[in-house]
Amino acid sequence: VEVCLDERDRVWIVLHSGSRGVGNELATVHIDGAKGLMKRMLVELEDPDLAYYVAGTPEFEAYITDMLWAQDYALANREQMMDRALREVLTFVGTGREVRRINCHHNFTQRETHVVDGEVVSLWITRKGAIKAGTADLGVIPGSMGTRSYIVRGRGSAASWASCSHGAGRRLSRTQAKKRFTADDLAAQMAGTVWLADRADRLVDEIPSAYKDIDQVMADQADLVEVLHTLHQVLNY
Repeated sequence: VEVCLDERDRVWIVLHSGSRGVGNELATVHIDGAKGLMKRMLVELEDPDLAYYVAGTPEFEAYITDMLWAQDYALANREQMMDRALREVLTFVGTGREVRRINCHHNFTQRETHVVDGEVVSLWITRKGAIKAGTADLGVIPGSMGTRSYIVRGRGSAASWASCSHGAGRRLSRTQAKKRFTADDLAAQMAGTVWLADRADRLVDEIPSAYKDIDQVMADQADLVEVLHTLHQVLNY
């Protein structure tokens, strides 16, 4: 959770949360089920992780139902978390009101209509490490806990299936970051922001240097999204 200020010193709360583990549990059940199905059907795969369900079968429909439920559950979690975060901030400040709320899924799948070879087709689109950036879609693209975040509007690029990056992305794995940096390094990079400094030794893997340069990432996808607001963190939890 972050409290940020934009270019006009307006306050934004940025919150990141998913299905809190239940989505992963459901996915594991269906992955194992698909692997078993491939064995029973004697389907040979280059890798067991390429196991699949066929659209229209009971197994496929059960998987889709659980997946969409998990995505709805994740959204419900974020709505409640944001309600509570807003209540805390407004109570502490003593004034203010909510003006806009943007929900921005990433790592998700949904049915969409796209033009392929001149024909309009309905497809299941999976965005891993990406968000939907269709024309007029609003999105949130974070950098890291010590850099900027961006509020964007999609440009609807057909070449990217109306998608863009969901954030800076890691430059170093969590293990590599812990080996390369110290709690003091993290404290230095978080200067000027209120954060959980007393837990620095447990947060080293989130050091800003472990992530790619968010400004370069945004420059590289300028054809996919338009930046509406640039957010600077003042508090990070």
